[in-house]
Formats: sequence, C-alpha cells, structure tokens
Amino acid sequence: MNYPNIETERLLIRELTLDDAEAVFKHFSYPEVTKFMDIEVCKDLREAEEIIAFHIQDSGCRYGLFKKENNELIGTCGFHCWFTMSQESKAEIGFDLSPNNWGKGLMQEALLKIIRIGFDLMKLDYIEATTEVENFQSQRLLKKMGFKQESGLKENLMYFTLRETV
Repeated sequence: MNYPNIETERLLIRELTLDDAEAVFKHFSYPEVTKFMDIEVCKDLREAEEIIAFHIQDSGCRYGLFKKENNELIGTCGFHCWFTMSQESKAEIGFDLSPNNWGKGLMQEALLKIIRIGFDLMKLDYIEATTEVENFQSQRLLKKMGFKQESGLKENLMYFTLRETV
C-alpha cells in the first residue's frame, strides 16, 4: 500500500526509508526515547537500518515526524501488526518523540492525521495501543485521543482500543 505524505501545521510526516538511517540512529540513541519501547538504545547505524527495514517489511507503516522549520526528525509513529480476523481489521499504533519536544502537542497533532489513515485508508475497524504501566504520558495522550483503556493487563502492558465513531 502506498501511504500518503502528511502535512500538519508544524510537521511534515512521511514514511521512513533507509535514507533516514542517520536521523533514526540519532533519535533512538536517546535513552528517554526507548525507555518504554521494546527496543534498546541504538548503538550504531546498522541498528537504525534494521529498525527501518523491520517496519518496511511489516504490515502497516512507520512514519517519521519531521519539523517543518528545519526538517529534523523528532519522532516516529505508525501501525504494525495489521491483520483481519473474524471480519474485523485491526492494527496496533505506536509512537515516540524526542524528549526536547515533549509537552508541545506535536504527537497529538500527528496522531490526529495518522489515526485517520488507519480508519480511512487501511479500513481498520479498530486500533490498539499498549503502554508500560509506568508510561503515564502515553496513557494520558491515548485517552485524550479517544482511546478506551481495557480492563486488566495484556502481557504486563496496559491495553487501549479506539473504534471509529460514526
């Protein structure tokens, strides 16, 4: 599937390619970025290339979030684990942002558009998200975006879902 480039007030959002490996390496070199992720801090360019290649080969997509003012990669967001089961289509959304951009509404700005890609282009019936129990910032953002927290933990993670309201 060809995923469209997206523009918001402050961001240019496009699928990551191997040409972005240096920027991805720099971004994922911050321990604060990977703290609540299932990856380690990037130690070399090869690891960044592997992250990008994984998302290129996986179902779904991974967007890079680039500041309009300087084209700096400040985060990533996208869908993975996309599949249809029992007539329902779902995917999991994931996101990360560089620490010096936290608290500025940038991820909310990106998610508004990327969630629409999930429902309108990918034709998802619902979107899933998981967070570590201690990741209060992501939980707050998911709730702000309309995700509902499901009861109990799923593999020791908090589990959220979003269904499109018609």
